[in-house]
Amino acid sequence: MLFEQSVQFASLSDIGFRRQNNQDSFAVHICKDREDWVRRGHLFVVCDGMGGHAVGELASKLAVDTIPHAFQKSLEQDVKTALLNAIVDGNRVINERGTQNREFERMGTTCTALTLGSTGVLIGHVGDSRAYRVRGSQIDQLTADHSLVWEMIQQRRVHPKDASSIVPKNIITRSLGVEPTVNVDMEGPFPALSGDVYVLCSDGLTNLVSDQEIGVAVRELAPADACRFLVNLANLRGGIDNITVIAVRLGAMPEGVSLDGIPESESREIDGRSFARLAWVIAMVVSCGFGMSLVINGPDWRAAGLALIGLSVFLLAVGWIFRKNHVSPTDKAGVEADSMATVLWRPYRTASARATPELIDRLARLHAELQKAAREEEWSIDWAEHDDLMQKFTLATMEKRLSRAFRDLTKVIGMLMSGVQAQRRRLKRESRWGPVRKPNDTSGS
Repeated sequence: MLFEQSVQFASLSDIGFRRQNNQDSFAVHICKDREDWVRRGHLFVVCDGMGGHAVGELASKLAVDTIPHAFQKSLEQDVKTALLNAIVDGNRVINERGTQNREFERMGTTCTALTLGSTGVLIGHVGDSRAYRVRGSQIDQLTADHSLVWEMIQQRRVHPKDASSIVPKNIITRSLGVEPTVNVDMEGPFPALSGDVYVLCSDGLTNLVSDQEIGVAVRELAPADACRFLVNLANLRGGIDNITVIAVRLGAMPEGVSLDGIPESESREIDGRSFARLAWVIAMVVSCGFGMSLVINGPDWRAAGLALIGLSVFLLAVGWIFRKNHVSPTDKAGVEADSMATVLWRPYRTASARATPELIDRLARLHAELQKAAREEEWSIDWAEHDDLMQKFTLATMEKRLSRAFRDLTKVIGMLMSGVQAQRRRLKRESRWGPVRKPNDTSGS
């Protein structure tokens, strides 16, 4: 990517519906000048503290304070080494604070940090907070969960479909601060292409929202709207934990800017995609030409037509092979032989990021339940606007414009969720001060 490319981003952290305090923390550092960007790049960090109440909150806060500062000040180191050492430094700070007070003993936090700069995308990772990339109609998980359930799956001791019902999800096997030393997974560098969306989030989101739902949300919505919808969705499904999400969308390549500043892996990928598309277009044109020839000229053109079909098949094969060889999620040449690096040639998990009828139906049922509660409990909702959006949603669904239907549905769910939050605030006030009487309410007087 280039410094001139726009970067849209949004972040949101929510306490959820069950917790008394928020143990998640996040940090965002956007470079203001080219020199800073070339040297380090934009930085995004999500941490999920553990240790109970203020202890976990302190651990995650120490991490997001320490890591960006340490990352920026290490002038002599390359980006990958600087990010690794910054996370290690965060571990040291948390561990030292934990040893100073018995109440803070064994406090810790997860950490997922992503840099977006001249070298592409680099990720430093400890724990079960995640980093995703959405490219086109696909969402890729770029980090491995350091959790008992993932280790059991990797060791093939449980099947992925059965793992969540057999192994507790909340047992993590690696974190910052618990021990004096920590093993940090370094992922990348990955090519960063125009239109890519990167998502960092805590397990308060991923335990309740599927990869597909995350992918569709950040693909179809602006980053701020996507963050709000994902938090709403997690809360509607129980909100059992704190929820934090950062969404980062990489803008289009500026016009008239050469590719000289782009890493070789990214320019190869751009060229590979273009060549593959060209080969497929030519194959389609040739096939259509053969079909028209048969209609116009009849069987006399059969031999020439068969030759054209052979050429089409050849071009399709060339396009597929070229795309496969040049579109890779990892720049192999850029990955250093580091004993602490996790070298990947493919994502850990991949899912569709397309809006499907099944997804729309699932969300529509969730909306129907929410709407029923809102009407029965007389929440303060602009029902005229709600009903207008629902008419648009119904029309888009009937016309099979699923992307539009998804966007409309997220809006009406957001409207109802504002009513949920208002209702929760009212109930909280009443539990503390008792019911608030309306001005014309004379009962009990």
